[in-house]
Amino acid sequence: MLEFYDFITYSFFAIQIGHTFFPTGSEYGTLMLSLATFGAGFVTRPIGGIVLGIYSDRIGRRPAMLLSFALMGLSILTIALTPSYQSIGLAAPIIVIAARMVQGFALGGEVGPTTAYLAEIAPPAHRALAVAWQPASQEIAATAGALVGVILTRTMAPEMLQSHGWRLAFVIGAVCLPFGLWMRRTLPETISHPLAVKESTGHLSQARRHLGVIALALMILASGTISTYVTQYMTTYAQNTLHVSSTLAFAVSLVSNGIQFVGALLGGWLADRLGRKPVMIWPQLATLLLTYPTFLWIVHAPGALSLLAGFGMLSIVGSLPFTAFYATFTEALPQNIRGGVFATVYAVAIASFGGTAQLVVTWLLHVTGNPLAPAWYLLLAAGVGLVAMSLMPETAPVKRRGQA
Repeated sequence: MLEFYDFITYSFFAIQIGHTFFPTGSEYGTLMLSLATFGAGFVTRPIGGIVLGIYSDRIGRRPAMLLSFALMGLSILTIALTPSYQSIGLAAPIIVIAARMVQGFALGGEVGPTTAYLAEIAPPAHRALAVAWQPASQEIAATAGALVGVILTRTMAPEMLQSHGWRLAFVIGAVCLPFGLWMRRTLPETISHPLAVKESTGHLSQARRHLGVIALALMILASGTISTYVTQYMTTYAQNTLHVSSTLAFAVSLVSNGIQFVGALLGGWLADRLGRKPVMIWPQLATLLLTYPTFLWIVHAPGALSLLAGFGMLSIVGSLPFTAFYATFTEALPQNIRGGVFATVYAVAIASFGGTAQLVVTWLLHVTGNPLAPAWYLLLAAGVGLVAMSLMPETAPVKRRGQA
């Protein structure tokens, strides 16, 4: 949660960060440069996924998780303390871009080892619920970031928020660094020494045996990450496109992410009882059917009711299938390549589609002038995800709880 808070908080303050580090004289140009820097954090995620993922398979989950967290803490502190463009000129955006790339490397190597760790410590009957805490922790992070945004916008004048208020949100993440490092040092290791000495070439040769599942996982993760990062963009969308207040815009993100936290855990709980595939397919189909009508309502009647209820409904339904998928993908991979393969596939999907999602939506809104543009992109992503989920194997244990 702490690591994702550090990474995600940037998106909530993209407008203020753009004015601080990328002044262009054009609101559109400044926002696009700020979002491009947000996307720079995704460029290095596949590298982090490969390096730290394989490191976790060979050396252990705990050392990999400690290293990724330390790198994230260093980069968030750098962004928080970097002077503005007006103070140090071109050095400011260069430093911020470099810090975002370190963040991407750290987070790229975080998800695979963490997800593998949760699957390995959980009993089979509760594995999906345990693994669900990985995406659920992301929602806690996004909710915390939105909550901080609401508090800052409610208590600070726009000028104060622009000048230094947004930095406070980053400082909070840096302050939590010592606690996170201490917490991870206490974790028991799940990788045994025979597994730890596997050569990195073994990952590639063994991964080839699972190319079908890997390809489907890449499609599902692409679908999920587009949905996630377009949803996080709703703070900026609500302000720039729908012209609602900053407080309501942050409140939408707060409620949406809070509901997705509930949906993530509910999806894991249901996947342990009903199997993985039903929990993937049916909610994903519902998301496909509900997205466009919901955006029509929001665009034609922008306000607290439509924004909170509309995005709240999409959030709860859309979060159910992906926790079931996380359990499916970890169960489909052998332990000695699980961390590396999961981290790499996840990072490639996020880098390709998460880092570009907000840029694509901003561009679509700009060139079409149609506020429904985000819905088009979400529909395409949901359709691809549904097809891939339908083809994924069922990996749940044969014996359900209560049948043993």
